[in-house]
Amino acid sequence: MMLRSSSVTPVKPRRFNRYTLADTLAVVLYLGLPAALVFLPLDRFAWLTRDPMFGSYLLNLVLYSAVFIVAIIAARHYVARDARILATRPWFTLGILPLLLVAMLIVTAIVVAAAGGVEVSVNQTGLEDMTAHVPWWLTAPLLVLVGPFVEEYIFRHLMIGKLSQYLNRWVCYAASVVLFAALHIAGREAITFQALAPYLGLGLVLVFAYAWTANNLMFSYSLHALKNLLSVVLIYTVDLSSLTS
Repeated sequence: MMLRSSSVTPVKPRRFNRYTLADTLAVVLYLGLPAALVFLPLDRFAWLTRDPMFGSYLLNLVLYSAVFIVAIIAARHYVARDARILATRPWFTLGILPLLLVAMLIVTAIVVAAAGGVEVSVNQTGLEDMTAHVPWWLTAPLLVLVGPFVEEYIFRHLMIGKLSQYLNRWVCYAASVVLFAALHIAGREAITFQALAPYLGLGLVLVFAYAWTANNLMFSYSLHALKNLLSVVLIYTVDLSSLTS
């Protein structure tokens, strides 16, 4: 069971197996594939130069799908176990996810305000540009299904669930939040507190959700996917430019 029947306090985090070769491969692919693109003559690919935004989508789909496949294989036992645990309390799970989503929006707003206000990141701008050229039924699988699982597997399952066997768990929590935020903007713009702020707020709530549910990968993944689903709906149904004009 995810929670004790007489309390809403989190249960003691479960023990994890050691890192595997599949875990290592997933991390190498996650970090190495984007770096490898720098050395590829992408300007020679007609399908990429003809429509750069759609080409960017395809590249991201290929990269994340490769990591996703390896991550699913590596974490298949944890995925099955955590899904079974959530299934024992379906109404609790379905009820608490929207509440945590609201908490995520509030925490993110507070962190952004503390950083001095909104600074639209290059990552966010690129996402909006991509969705302007790619239909929702293509971006949704990447942004709602594949991307969130990859990131929860890397930054929560590996960096907290498994790494906490070797490091203090609070150090793992902090590293998960900071690296999750930094890797969303690294290589695209200067790493400043203002640029990091939205991702720090998101990471804080995702780490809380993961730790509170005794390191349940599928719960933090569900929350992350729900947040991205909301973002996709807003991007495709609301004229965001009118909000900043």
